[in-house]
Amino acid sequence: MVKVEPEVKYVGNMHGNEVLGRELLLQLSEFLCEEFRNRNQRIVRLVEGTRIHILPSMNPDGYEVAAAAQDRDISGYLVGRNNANGVDLNRNFPDLNTYIYYNEKNGGPNHHLPLPDNWKNQVEPETQAVIQWIRSFNFVLSANLHGGAVVANYPYDKSLEHRVRGFRRTANTPTPDDTLFQKLAKVYSYAHGWMHQGWNCGDYFPDGITNGASWYSLSKGMQDFNYLHTNCFEITLELSCDKFPRQEELQREWLGNREALIQFLEQVHQGIKGMVRDENYNNLVDAVISVSGINHDVTSGDHGDYFRLLLPGTYTVTATAPKFDPETVSVTVGPGEPKLVNFQLKRSTSPAAPKRRGPNSGHRGRVLPKKVQPRAARKKEMMMKQSQRVPA
Repeated sequence: MVKVEPEVKYVGNMHGNEVLGRELLLQLSEFLCEEFRNRNQRIVRLVEGTRIHILPSMNPDGYEVAAAAQDRDISGYLVGRNNANGVDLNRNFPDLNTYIYYNEKNGGPNHHLPLPDNWKNQVEPETQAVIQWIRSFNFVLSANLHGGAVVANYPYDKSLEHRVRGFRRTANTPTPDDTLFQKLAKVYSYAHGWMHQGWNCGDYFPDGITNGASWYSLSKGMQDFNYLHTNCFEITLELSCDKFPRQEELQREWLGNREALIQFLEQVHQGIKGMVRDENYNNLVDAVISVSGINHDVTSGDHGDYFRLLLPGTYTVTATAPKFDPETVSVTVGPGEPKLVNFQLKRSTSPAAPKRRGPNSGHRGRVLPKKVQPRAARKKEMMMKQSQRVPA
């Protein structure tokens, strides 16, 4: 019997001068180990049923600059924010929002959008390392920890509105999973000591949450990238008004965030999960799991396992894979543990003959940019028409 465990991650200190997240994640790591050793049943259940990844500092070089400035009593709101090359890492991920907004209007893939061919030349070493990390594991849930405000921010971060004088207008820009993302943000906010009150740092956010693009539009951020390129649902946690709080404030901050950090990890255990196999019980990798009415799919991992976060309700769920007949089931999700839903796909006996397409022909006959072609057509062209590829 395969144990189906979801992967969840925390990332801190993406901006080197926003240090509370770094300290909280170090403290959380120690807390989980100590409580597991003490057989705290809640923590034992969480650790044994979840693969928890913790990255305390994504930007250690920026942190060193910020810490040195504190030692020399040098003030500056942005000192140490960027990496050693002076780049803001939360503006450094490939911009996939442009393509998903195009696809939503014109047709095309709604998940796992491909990266440009030369993406490694466009990003910083820290960004490349994180991208390779999140592509190596089938992450389901994530939060990245920041400072400078107190609010739980959920995607999309980039506004769909057109630019005005070089800037994108702020406007609520929801994902297809907007209701779920709001719930995830509220879980953290209401478990936090004071985030849910709304009034913090001179700002007001109802329930202590906000859609990122309705606050301010951010392009090339890590949060949207997770949702559009992987199976991972990520939110951004702004945790302190002071980006570099004093040491004597850390205990209060830890007590204010401890329960929220644990409850958020527990949110990975909701919705549906299971295995996708063929008739001979071979695991099917990259099978697509679609939920009727939600225009965002997820895929099975390297071992055929999948996880789909869902709120309580009844859903029509379909599993598809190339050369197999799709399987559709109706499933009712409750408020507790995720529902186990396994799929066993039968190999197609009469596959439809593929239609011939030009190197850039897109969905329903429309010409799409290369990076937003439907997945099946994209894979075929990569193998058969390499010489005709258009640089991304």
